[in-house]
Amino acid sequence: MATPLTIADLKKMAQRRVPKMFFDYADSGAWTESTYAANEGDFRDIKLRQRVLVDMTNRTLETTMIGQKVSMPVALAPTGMTGMQHADGEMLAARAAEEFGVPFTLSTMSICSIEDVASVTTKPFWFQLYVMRDRDFVVNLINRAKAAGCSALVLTADLQILGQRHKDLRNGLSAPPKFTPKHIWQMATRPLWCMDMLKTKRRSFGNILGHAKGVTDLSSISKFTHEQFDPELSWKDVAWIKEQWGGPLIIKGILDVEDAKQAVDTGADAIVVSNHGGRQLDGAPSSISMLPRIVDAVAGRIEVHIDGGIRSGQDVLKAVALGARGAYIGRPFLYGLGAMGKDGVTLALEIIRKEMDITMALCGKRDIKDVDSSIIASRQ
Repeated sequence: MATPLTIADLKKMAQRRVPKMFFDYADSGAWTESTYAANEGDFRDIKLRQRVLVDMTNRTLETTMIGQKVSMPVALAPTGMTGMQHADGEMLAARAAEEFGVPFTLSTMSICSIEDVASVTTKPFWFQLYVMRDRDFVVNLINRAKAAGCSALVLTADLQILGQRHKDLRNGLSAPPKFTPKHIWQMATRPLWCMDMLKTKRRSFGNILGHAKGVTDLSSISKFTHEQFDPELSWKDVAWIKEQWGGPLIIKGILDVEDAKQAVDTGADAIVVSNHGGRQLDGAPSSISMLPRIVDAVAGRIEVHIDGGIRSGQDVLKAVALGARGAYIGRPFLYGLGAMGKDGVTLALEIIRKEMDITMALCGKRDIKDVDSSIIASRQ
């Protein structure tokens, strides 16, 4: 098979290699998936300004995100159940990100634990926190992240209750999986995925099993997660989380100007303009459409990142041009992971870097730090 050239190529390959219920889990949006579609479509509507006869030599994409040097303004987003796209998925993705020089963010709902990822990396990674009702468990998670040397805490603010994703319901996705004839057939027709899964012991939620009260198996994990996401979580809790953590704090899930200003007031170090990849409030605006307004509102008082709909290096460049310091990729690296394991994650990053580098040159810029709205020709 020819080497994939685009993120879309990796998506097709992953769809063939990952059981449908797990591929659809990563690729689904809430309800009609209109926001999921808008995340991608609104990037396409932004047109770039072509420049010619300018010096295009000695280009660099190096910059910083929350003071950390990165090879390009990209981070791997926190994604739940990454280890079900490929065995030991979080560990493989973290190693690929470290080698590439970009941050990896481990989800609370990961298959591989904080300690698993720390055991295969040599540089700090970021940890994403879901706040549960059991605050002792939350404190334990934060302390484990500190013990593992995590360099930033990413607080997800837009998942106090779960949005409904129809694909998951139609696929009968559950924890533990129900081994219906349909599910058995999906797995049997993906033998390489099955063989890899049989070789690993990591098939549960590593950050929860054995750490949360009363959680001893997959069935009890399912009950725990449904009961523990805290609908009472509010801005007053952010100061407590920041105090417990004591390091750089990023708040993810900001899609409103007033919320962005509130994040500044709470002392966060960065915000992520995000609608959870279209997985929560269907009908919400795309992340990229809200980015310029939020950037203007915070007026440089806080670092602004973005998540949602990024499928190419051009998308990253457009986000940077509109004021983002960095962009998070979730589905693109998951497609790579599902398609080719660690090599697929590296390839996804290489595709994005190459597209960004060439596009930046053709827009007349040599340094990512000089990219601004002057490279945008129009926005529909």
